[in-house]
Amino acid sequence: MIVNKKNEIEVLKDIQKNTEKAMKAIDVISSKVYDDDLALQLSRQALKYSDIHNKAVDMILEERAMPYAVNNVQDIMLSGSIHLNTVLNNSTSHVAQLVIRETHHELTDMWKSVNHHVEVGSKSMEIAKELMDFEEKNIEILKKYL
Repeated sequence: MIVNKKNEIEVLKDIQKNTEKAMKAIDVISSKVYDDDLALQLSRQALKYSDIHNKAVDMILEERAMPYAVNNVQDIMLSGSIHLNTVLNNSTSHVAQLVIRETHHELTDMWKSVNHHVEVGSKSMEIAKELMDFEEKNIEILKKYL
């Protein structure tokens, strides 16, 4: 198979973007979590997202490409949305629902990226699949908090 380097970099940047958004969301929402078990679960998720993020960034840098540039406006919007959605209800069930919704959104974005960018190397695809499998697993784990 011929690898399209541009597509490969785009998939890796999408992985980086997805994991950064997830880590930011977990960071913001963690202060709203009062269930120790859920807090531990979210911390574990953040660590795994960090691991996947680092793999993607390492590959981007190996290709001598520029990593995805963080959009501060999107970060502010994400934080604001989380604060707004938890101001009146920060129950464990509601927080889990918010995290599931965001995870599902990011999972859908990754599927779009993988389906849109063809001729991607096996290592990049492996990281993308690892992320998508991890996010599907997270959704299943979080359902018990609903």
